[in-house]
Amino acid sequence: MPALSGLSGLSAFPITPSDADGLVDAGALQRLLEPLVAAGVDSIGLLGSTGTYAYLSRDERRRAVAIAREAVGGRVPLLVGIGALRTDEAIRLAQDARAAGADAGLLAPVSYTPLTEAEVEAHFAAVAEAGGLPLVLYDNPATTHFRFTPALIGRLARRPGIVAAKCAAPAPADAAAGVAALQAAVPAGFPLGFSGDWNATEALIAGGTARYSVAGGLFPRTCRAIVRAVEAGDTDRARTLNAELEPLWTLFRTHSSLRVVYALADILGLCRAEPPRPIRPLPPEVVAEIAATVRRIPLS
Repeated sequence: MPALSGLSGLSAFPITPSDADGLVDAGALQRLLEPLVAAGVDSIGLLGSTGTYAYLSRDERRRAVAIAREAVGGRVPLLVGIGALRTDEAIRLAQDARAAGADAGLLAPVSYTPLTEAEVEAHFAAVAEAGGLPLVLYDNPATTHFRFTPALIGRLARRPGIVAAKCAAPAPADAAAGVAALQAAVPAGFPLGFSGDWNATEALIAGGTARYSVAGGLFPRTCRAIVRAVEAGDTDRARTLNAELEPLWTLFRTHSSLRVVYALADILGLCRAEPPRPIRPLPPEVVAEIAATVRRIPLS
């Protein structure tokens, strides 16, 4: 399989604005994507957890990819969430995403019944073989309640069609050891990216190749500056920039990044959308706190 761009640097993850019936708002999604392209992000993570892929129908997921492909016009790679409860459904979603213009699939081990490592390995192998898309392994234990071991990531990294991993960033004190353990498990040069904005900077400094960023979906220039500082070896600047955003990270940890960025999309005038039910918008007093916070910190 040829090398895929967009597996390093900043991958920005926007929300997927939709109405109460789960129909994607094309104009709003385009308005969210245009600043990401203009800022020079390295990839866009469409239909990630922040993009509420699990709450959208198959038709709307396919439609969201088509809208994004038209908006992006091939200028930025699209990594598209294809997670589903059933393996055959994940395969169909991968095929849909490819047909609509996705460059890679983000596959999380979504399940109701807790999965074993053998089940996850078979699931990924089947989707990689039949889905027609290069796969980015998506480790998000906060939502899937499955945690990949370095050994399992190492085995999957050696399977055809699995081209990168998106991992939950360890706590800063554990970043060096955690990244080293993953690097030891995967083939040399296999891209290991990290999510969890409040921890991701230290994971990048420790050797991660990509920052998969919720904040990057709204503040791409700010997040890009942190990534570029790490790439340039200026870790002091990266840490300083990251520290300036601690009030935002506190909001993310307290209220969940998903709820916060929905509020921010409205505050910033990008779109008015509510998260899919049963998730509820944040109460007015918290929205006011978010608005006051973003006025105090350097974001762009």
